[in-house]
Amino acid sequence: MTETPRSATHPAASPLRVAAVQSDPQVGLENKEANVAATLEQITKCAGNGARLIVLPELAGTGYSFDTREEAYAHAEPVPDGPTCTKWIELASQLDVYIVAGIAEIDGVHLYDTAVLIGPDGFIGKYRKSHLWNREKLIFTPGSSYPVFETKIGRIGLLVCWDIWFPEVARILTAQGADIICSVNNWVWTPPPLFDQAGNCMASYLTMGASHVNSVPIIAANRVGEERGGKFLGCSLITGVNGWPSAGIADAEKEEILYADMDVVASRSAVVWSELNDLPRDRRIDLYDPLLGYTGGSPTVR
Repeated sequence: MTETPRSATHPAASPLRVAAVQSDPQVGLENKEANVAATLEQITKCAGNGARLIVLPELAGTGYSFDTREEAYAHAEPVPDGPTCTKWIELASQLDVYIVAGIAEIDGVHLYDTAVLIGPDGFIGKYRKSHLWNREKLIFTPGSSYPVFETKIGRIGLLVCWDIWFPEVARILTAQGADIICSVNNWVWTPPPLFDQAGNCMASYLTMGASHVNSVPIIAANRVGEERGGKFLGCSLITGVNGWPSAGIADAEKEEILYADMDVVASRSAVVWSELNDLPRDRRIDLYDPLLGYTGGSPTVR
């Protein structure tokens, strides 16, 4: 299966260069200023290379491995009025870009592992991680909705890290009409085997699989490095509407940025494998509801 070729008589409907930033933020209040400064440099570099949709890792401004709830509270900020979001909002306006990034959010007494979406005109929306991994359950409150955001470049869905292991998340986002999914991650090294003979990890395959079966591009930005005894996996990737990586898979241990050029709304056209096979149309929604029991949105017919 290949993506639809473009020509003078069949132009892209929404051509866009996108970027996935693979970086190494470090936890600790003494590191927070440097972490945030690094995100601003990374966003500026991506914009300089033509990217208009830029995705950073989970908890990009704070690092990940909070020892206690007290420490997490000290790192967390309100969204969107906290200092980190404010800096991202200002830069998005200055550079005319869209930014997706992970942040530790405080809302009253609750802490959330949140992904924010910011555009040239300001804050667009946020998604609070709904599937919490390991010790995150001791720190954060899980989110309870899967929003899809209308933007000038297309409809954008968000997910965070461990969410990709649950196929319902990507399915619900695409059933609601997401043209592209931005995945902010802190995938970790787990007991072996971590890589297959091709050198790929399960997180990459899960991302490709979710992209493939939903006919939707996914920009997955992960972090690298070590932090308080934990090690992070790298392997960021950007998939096309057919699920295959558009720019290869990033190194497991190096900071780098991936770029890809895509037609963001290509997923609105039926990706037909043959005259009789089309993934969105072949869903048996006579046997199950289109949103798999989710009541927070309305599906969009593609």
